[in-house]
Amino acid sequence: MILNLDPQFNPFPNQKSIEYKSFLFSGGEPHIKIDNNFNTDDTITVTHRLQSFNDVGLLLLTVDALQRMGVKKIKAFIPYFPAARQDRLMVAGESLSVKVYADLINTLQLDEVLVYDPHSEVTPALLNNCTTITNYTFIEKVISTLNNNVLLISPDGGALKKIYKVSEFLEGKEVVECSKSRDVKTGKLSGFKVYVDDLEGRDCLVVDDICDGGGTFNGLAQELKNKNAGNLYLAVSHGIFSKGLESLSSYYNGIFTTDSFNTITEQPKVTQISIATLLD
Repeated sequence: MILNLDPQFNPFPNQKSIEYKSFLFSGGEPHIKIDNNFNTDDTITVTHRLQSFNDVGLLLLTVDALQRMGVKKIKAFIPYFPAARQDRLMVAGESLSVKVYADLINTLQLDEVLVYDPHSEVTPALLNNCTTITNYTFIEKVISTLNNNVLLISPDGGALKKIYKVSEFLEGKEVVECSKSRDVKTGKLSGFKVYVDDLEGRDCLVVDDICDGGGTFNGLAQELKNKNAGNLYLAVSHGIFSKGLESLSSYYNGIFTTDSFNTITEQPKVTQISIATLLD
């Protein structure tokens, strides 16, 4: 059985849903009341798209409520794991944020925590009973809509290990490696490089796990065009798009993402693939 804490997100549509009511107290605290309309001997999977600390709080409260109702087997599906990019300390005075979130989830003593395409190996290493779901079928679906001769583009060193695993899944699809420089104090990007002399007009699919502001992908697009790229496409598992899509759309012929973080509507160049279709 499923308890979906985001009414717009249902990754397991074929399973029966548990009814509940959630709200915020006047002080800002989340609260939940779960209907007693299910067998507490069943395994319950709680799903939520975590976009704020209050979302995390609601997840914690939900599991606590289920446990107090007598449920013994509880899982969580957290498609986008918060703070996964803050998986190392870059400068003094920072928090190791992903560990803070993981420690909170671990206090729940869940039977399983499912995470979709985590940013790095740090997240599943920190989470107890973690199962990761790869982006392989997502990229396969994307390529099925494009020219099968499309090149896979790795935007930076952090994406290299995962993109070669995607390539292996796709029976050895060709990969082009790229890199960038970032000032760890300011976050400013510079020095984009594409390690091919001439892309010969071939279409390119840039693959990564997260798109936030889009600076990496805009800078990379310019360099790809300098290397004679054909049509440019972007596939990111988690589309935050905090600065909107106008700038990205000026560089990319198509942008593909899942509904792991939010639901996107009325964006002509964006194709959003439901995670529910990737879990079949």
